[in-house]
Amino acid sequence: MNLPLEFMMTRLISFVTLIVSALSVSAAVSFSGTAADPVTVVPAASTGLEAVYVVDGTDGVKISYTPSSPAAHVEWTSYTNRGAAYGTPVPYSIVDGACVIDAAADDSGYLITDNGRQTAFYVINYDNHALSFDAVTYSRDESDCSRMALSFSGSAAPITYYTINGRNMELSREIELRYTTLVYDESTSSFVSEEKTETFESVGQFIRVTTPYCPTVFTLTGDRFLSAWNRAVSIESDMITPTAVDGHTTAVQVDRDNDNEQSVEAALGGSGPVDITFTAAVTDAAIFREWQFCSSPEFDLIDLRFNDLEFTYTFRESGTTYVRFVAANDDASCEFYSETYEVMIGESALECPNAFSPGSTPGINDEWKVSYKSIVSFECHIFNRWGVKLATLTDPSQGWDGKKGGKVVPAGVYYYVIKARGADGRNYNLSGDINIINYRAGANQSPVE
Repeated sequence: MNLPLEFMMTRLISFVTLIVSALSVSAAVSFSGTAADPVTVVPAASTGLEAVYVVDGTDGVKISYTPSSPAAHVEWTSYTNRGAAYGTPVPYSIVDGACVIDAAADDSGYLITDNGRQTAFYVINYDNHALSFDAVTYSRDESDCSRMALSFSGSAAPITYYTINGRNMELSREIELRYTTLVYDESTSSFVSEEKTETFESVGQFIRVTTPYCPTVFTLTGDRFLSAWNRAVSIESDMITPTAVDGHTTAVQVDRDNDNEQSVEAALGGSGPVDITFTAAVTDAAIFREWQFCSSPEFDLIDLRFNDLEFTYTFRESGTTYVRFVAANDDASCEFYSETYEVMIGESALECPNAFSPGSTPGINDEWKVSYKSIVSFECHIFNRWGVKLATLTDPSQGWDGKKGGKVVPAGVYYYVIKARGADGRNYNLSGDINIINYRAGANQSPVE
């Protein structure tokens, strides 16, 4: 549908006029006679208020409202906890075209009706809520290992206002508490200091914060209104030494890449022996520190204890070992327990091949190696048929390349003798033949397996 251009322009002008009118109403309230500019807080739309104004005292302060037009009919009411529906009329005087009233000494809400259009706001007299800091001290009886309580003396009570429906709301003072704590730093694998700031709407008898992990001074500063007027106040506590304990642990396994070692599925452990490096970092209050090894996940009977924060342990026995780190402060009132690490070492196995072809196809069956898992001691001797020792292997990952004195031995039958022990305590006494096969690639030939 095509609308006439004149109609569209008329609608556009009306829309712009509505926007300008709304802006002028929202900016129509002003204050005079104040020692400092009021602090304006815009509350949630659900309050029905355009703003909450905090003024630095109301003596001699006047509130002005500029009507939408000189001929506008303006009604001004004030309300408290019962809401705007129970407001009482406020007489005003006209000064230079504005409706002017004296600011009330008590906190008050105001509703202005201008030709049927309403504007609501709330005015708080800061003198009724003056902030003062006397002392901040550590309250051990009210503290625990996760939360610290600071006793506060002074005045920093909640500042409340009421919505147009009479609902009680708190206006945050934004009081800041600054202190130092420790946090774990992945890049340095240690706890490092960090400045923390917590903000409170108001302060009562106690200030409760997350317990810091190092000696620190607490600094209380406020509030947002005094800060806006360049009169913020601060107070410091004495140096406080907390008792909370925190820690961070890791367990890193030394990887092996042996092509003849059979795999064992395990997050930690696998085919033994397994070397695992355990590392712990703790906060300042940790006096007692201990790694605990146990065959039970309940740790009802500790098998091994280590006090080092970092060490490497070799797991040689099959089965599951449970490992955790424990730290505590001087009187054991605060403790830290790490996650429990499960180290599983599989049962042993040892198998020997009977043939290979050295010096013929590099990388294909050119080295004699056993297939194994969880072998913790190993000794293998290889002989020719006259009993001459050709090689000795001391680790199951090692292999024989079929050479003696740097030269490949002739094809034929050779012999091995093995003595080994598994992580599960099994003893291996093996002997057998090794057939060396000379292989030359040909059109119709395939490698000897």
